[in-house]
Amino acid sequence: MFSATRRRLAIWYTLLTAILLLAFAVSAYVYVRGTLIDRVDDTLNHVVEVIERSLVIEPTGPSRTPQVNLEISFRSREASAEADRIDLEWFSPSGDLLWSTLDAPLAVPLSLSRRAETVSFPSAYDEPALVRQLTEPVIFDRQLLGYLRVSHPWFEVSAPTQQLLIDLSFGSALMLVAVAATGWFLSGLAMRPVYESYGQLKQFTADASHELRNPIATIQANVQAALTEPQGLAPEQQQVLQVIERLTRRLGSLVDDLLFLARQDSGLQQPAPIQNLDLDALLLDVVEEQSLYAQEQNLSLDLQLPDADQALQLTGVREQLARLFTNLIANALQYTPASGQVTVQVQPLNQGLQVEVRDSGIGISPETLPHVFERFYRADPARRPRDRGGSGLGLAIAQAIVERHHGKIHLRSQVGQGTTAVVWLPFNQPDAARSL
Repeated sequence: MFSATRRRLAIWYTLLTAILLLAFAVSAYVYVRGTLIDRVDDTLNHVVEVIERSLVIEPTGPSRTPQVNLEISFRSREASAEADRIDLEWFSPSGDLLWSTLDAPLAVPLSLSRRAETVSFPSAYDEPALVRQLTEPVIFDRQLLGYLRVSHPWFEVSAPTQQLLIDLSFGSALMLVAVAATGWFLSGLAMRPVYESYGQLKQFTADASHELRNPIATIQANVQAALTEPQGLAPEQQQVLQVIERLTRRLGSLVDDLLFLARQDSGLQQPAPIQNLDLDALLLDVVEEQSLYAQEQNLSLDLQLPDADQALQLTGVREQLARLFTNLIANALQYTPASGQVTVQVQPLNQGLQVEVRDSGIGISPETLPHVFERFYRADPARRPRDRGGSGLGLAIAQAIVERHHGKIHLRSQVGQGTTAVVWLPFNQPDAARSL
């Protein structure tokens, strides 16, 4: 129980830290990427401003129409060998490429947008190349002279952002590992006082239960001895003694249940060597013990076994398994109205044996079903057809026994249609649990 709680605390601590780290990493990535793109765009705008100021515009033709002198304005067509060079292209007003610093024209249509854009074009490699472009229409004396397009390599954005992504991923992974280890350590420190308090409570429960057993047994023995020789006792005195005997029997059963659970939780239970046993014979004994109460309450109690050629042998502690099925059958009888039916069915399943205890009783509501294995949890008394003096520990004990035998237990139920307790037990216990 404490290990599961500590594990959940560590997981929640790590999960919340992971969310914060993810938010930080995404914010850092978006900020750095946006900053790099802004720098590239500023560079493109600056180049456009410089080129526009250096353009040489001369009147040409009979109409003296202003034109850009390309030879003077763009003195050199030699492309720089640097990878981060900025390429220039000049287009006519109709969109025809007239001049470029590129060895080969880019297969990118001319964009009339006045803002920078990231575009791709075919390259010699498998993946298309990316550039950041800004197209600026050049207007002189209200006349469009052409379009100047400036291209900046995109790798100055992609390369740093890819490296940043790798660094953030690696750093976040290391941070999560450190946070998980720290969370596990801190959750252990936080759980230590609770664990110590719970351990003291379990020890007190075990000690108190052990100390109560002898006086309760003594009282019960004396009362039973007095009832066997009723001479000299008035009827009222006999009735009081019967009430005392019934209450001490119920109190003794409660003490036994508490002592069993306390020893199971604390590990003080003396290991019981497992043995090979016939489950059908064990269930026959349990059903026979419970059949008398079933007859008194006008209930039908049936045991359904598979074909005789199927093996119903498994390994376990007979006393614990008998207690397990006694609790389940007693619960089924308690919550089944008169003339109802309780059926115990056994069948081999998945390298083990599955036992179903079905009743035609009042059923369990969906909101109650998740709590039935909690200690001292009891359904609404108004919904119990009869009360056999249970303490609310029967299903908790059943679950403890099943888990100790490395099995599984769950309940299926519908209100007004009955309840089915399903227990699965493996044929053989693991080597690490040769004593339970």
